[in-house]
Amino acid sequence: MSADLRHPIFARLYPRMEAMMGRAGADGHRAELLRGARGRALELGAGNGANFRHYPAGVTEVIALEPEPRLRARAVGAAVEAPVPVAVRAGVAEDLDLDDASFDVAVASLVLCSVRDPVRALAELRRVLRPGGELRFYEHVRAGSDGFARYQRYSDVVWPFLAAGCHVSRPTDEWIARSGFTVTKARRFAFPETTVPNPSQPHVIGIAVRD
Repeated sequence: MSADLRHPIFARLYPRMEAMMGRAGADGHRAELLRGARGRALELGAGNGANFRHYPAGVTEVIALEPEPRLRARAVGAAVEAPVPVAVRAGVAEDLDLDDASFDVAVASLVLCSVRDPVRALAELRRVLRPGGELRFYEHVRAGSDGFARYQRYSDVVWPFLAAGCHVSRPTDEWIARSGFTVTKARRFAFPETTVPNPSQPHVIGIAVRD
């Protein structure tokens, strides 16, 4: 599987969207996601490096994978200003070229919605985490109400074509719990808060421990 997945239009737009969402509250979510993380970390789908400035001093090293070349180049620039050492590499979630049990923390931040095979990606994350290692996840997920979940399924007819393969109806938190992890902390919330229904509003932040 190629380590490059090109989405040139999305890659040009994403940094502006990320900055806007950051001001709306996503920066706080990213800080919450990484608070207290320690040891060697793997970040999956690092995008333009928006998480990098939030890594705490207890993290000794970050290996950040990003398959989109334009976003990866931006992540390289962001890594220079990160408070901890960050190495940015090409890589895809479903086929990690990394050793077994070689990380203390894995970070999945708004990425499992768009990988081609999220169950396989979770299996790979579990493989590279040491026993007892943490998966820290911040994802938009399928809604808890049947009506909104139905709206998300309808939206997924076109949404992935507009947002680089992103799916809004995936029950990612449920898949994590069934993939050899024990969820120890999870907070569900709607983001962004708006009166106009947004199919990507249901979010979850949490920590799962590798069994």
